[in-house]
Amino acid sequence: MNDKPVSRREVLQTAAIAGLAPLIAAAPVEANQPRPSGERGYARGPHGQVHYHDNQGASAVPLLLLHQAPMSHRQFDAVYGPLKQRGVRAIGIDMPGFGMSDPTPFVPTVADWASSVAAVLDHLRIRQADVLGHHTGALLATEVALQYPKRVRRVILNGPFPINESERAMFLADLQKTEIDFEYRADGTHLSESFVKRSKFYGPDADPRHITRIQVEKFMGYGPFWYGHNAAYRYDHASTLPLLKHPTLILTNTGDMAYPMAQRARQMRPDMAYVELQGGNVDIVDQATEAWSDAVKAFVA
Repeated sequence: MNDKPVSRREVLQTAAIAGLAPLIAAAPVEANQPRPSGERGYARGPHGQVHYHDNQGASAVPLLLLHQAPMSHRQFDAVYGPLKQRGVRAIGIDMPGFGMSDPTPFVPTVADWASSVAAVLDHLRIRQADVLGHHTGALLATEVALQYPKRVRRVILNGPFPINESERAMFLADLQKTEIDFEYRADGTHLSESFVKRSKFYGPDADPRHITRIQVEKFMGYGPFWYGHNAAYRYDHASTLPLLKHPTLILTNTGDMAYPMAQRARQMRPDMAYVELQGGNVDIVDQATEAWSDAVKAFVA
C-alpha cells in the first residue's frame, strides 16, 4: 500500500477527470467528419509513394477517382459509401505532391502524373479500370487514357477544360498573383483569408468543418499547392480531348465555374455522353451526392 501523502491539487485533478469521464465517453468517435469505409494504402510510383483510398466495392471494373487541385482523394469522402452501395469499387488517388503522396522532384505537368496512377493499378493488380476526374483530375483522366489506353475502359470528365491561348494567359497571370506569390504571414491571417475565399466558392450553406478540411488539404501536401493549377492551366485539353477514343461521359453542373468549358467540350465532342446536374459549384460531389453517384453508376454500368 502506498502511504505517500496526496496533495490537494492531485485530489482536484482526479475529481475533475472523473467528472469529465461520462462526457468523454458520450463524445462522438469521429471528432471532425466521419471516415469513409474501406482501406488506405501506398503504391510505389515513379516519384515515390502514391497514397490511395479503396472503398472495396464489388464492381468487376474498378473506378479511379482523381481529385481537383489543390485537394486530395478526400474530395470524394462523401461518395465512397454511396458508390459502394451501388456496387462500384471506387479508388481515390492523391496526385503526387498532394494529400499523402510524395511530390515530383520538379514542377510537374499533367502528363507527369499519369504514371503514378498506373502505379496504383499495378500495386492493386488491376488490369483495367474506369477513370473519373474532377477539374484538374479530369485533365489527368484524359492523359491516363491516352498514355495507357488498354488499362482504361471508360472515362468520366467531371469538368473538362479546353481553354484557348488567351484564356490560358489570363489564368496563369492570376495563378502567379494568388498562388505562386502566396504570402504566408506570421499572424496566420493568410489562413483565414483562404478559408473565407474557399467558403464563398461553396456557397451560403458551407459547413465550416468541411471548408476547414479542404484548407488542410490545400496546405498539407508535400509539394507546393500551386503545382496543381499550374499543371492544369498549362495542359492543352483542347488538343487532347479530340484524341480520346474511349467511351466518355462529360459530367457537369450548372453552378460550376467550369460549366462554360463543359459546353465547349460538348460542342467539340458531340459523340460523348453528357449529364448535367443542377446548381452546386466546385463542391458538387458534396452538394449533390446521390444524384452525382447515380450519374456515375449509370455510365460505368
